[in-house]
Amino acid sequence: MPVKPLPPDADLNHLRHQAKDLIKARAARDPLAGQRIREFHPRFKQAIDATIFDGKFSLADAQLTIARERGFASWPKLKRRVEKPTPADDLSLPFQERIEDPAFRRAVDLLDAGDVEGLRSHLNAHPKLVYQRVVFEGGNYFQNPSLLEFVAENPIRHGKVPANIVEVAKVILEAGAKNEPAALNETLGLVCSGRVPRECGVQTPLIDLLCDYGADPNRGMPGAHGEFEAARALLRRGARVDLPVAAALGRVDDARRLLPAASAEDRHRALALSAQFGYTEIVRMLLDAGEDPDRYNPPGFHGHSTPLHQAAVAGHEETVRLLVERGARLDLKDTIWQGTPEGWAMHGGKTQLAEYLRGIKETNSE
Repeated sequence: MPVKPLPPDADLNHLRHQAKDLIKARAARDPLAGQRIREFHPRFKQAIDATIFDGKFSLADAQLTIARERGFASWPKLKRRVEKPTPADDLSLPFQERIEDPAFRRAVDLLDAGDVEGLRSHLNAHPKLVYQRVVFEGGNYFQNPSLLEFVAENPIRHGKVPANIVEVAKVILEAGAKNEPAALNETLGLVCSGRVPRECGVQTPLIDLLCDYGADPNRGMPGAHGEFEAARALLRRGARVDLPVAAALGRVDDARRLLPAASAEDRHRALALSAQFGYTEIVRMLLDAGEDPDRYNPPGFHGHSTPLHQAAVAGHEETVRLLVERGARLDLKDTIWQGTPEGWAMHGGKTQLAEYLRGIKETNSE
């Protein structure tokens, strides 16, 4: 779920006003407010708009939503960041430079240098490092990573990985990370959704290594990130094809076969993915089955936007036209930049598509 990073000069009073504004928008039954609450307030995860608008929602709930929207687990943690920032809070620094534990920082430096023997020696001297995690607040993922997760270079820190990164990862695994299923699966997900491992030619070898050590291939499916090379590697390693996977890969026959038994959550994800990648036949299939074209995408699948936003920015004209024909609203705004699908099309350089959406909007307003 994308977050809004705090600016360096963040003001707590301004953030308090944002929480009060959210309460007002919720009271007005604003669908954008409903999506923000659904995406960032744990009590309303996957709740329908009516539940969000009609349920109890206090100032503390609004502040929690604002805090999590900014990448913090709670309002007190956001408040601490604003009032008493530390060097670890400086989001302009690369992640490794925000690590306060010197032993952990040294391990990451050795990893980044591809120093296999140095890393092995360091982990022998500090055996607990492979079980530790560091805390990074203010982002939407990589908030509590283990050492193993740094091999994925996702988020991007250097834009490249050492040529021997597979051997580096094996050192960490053999030092004990192989006994940490969560770290294995989280690292697999980062490898599969990151472009740097692919660009460096190590994505598939890392996938194979992690799966050899017990990572679940089903946990690595890149979904909305479009890393299809990784998806094929995971399928080879035994990952199952469910409806969202079929939608992301454009496998129409599989989607048709899987749709009747798919859960509501999988149908929602499938609509988000098929619209994003322009698989119009699957979008049509899901709309025919009752999926709502105006529903915001689920968390983890560009939840700040609607299917029409994603299809428009990618330039999938046939998919855009289908969504519009099926009644998709043109005025819904994304939750980060408050842009409409037309604005997204313009931002993506899809001028003709933006003009089409503008024309439809003008016709509808007459």
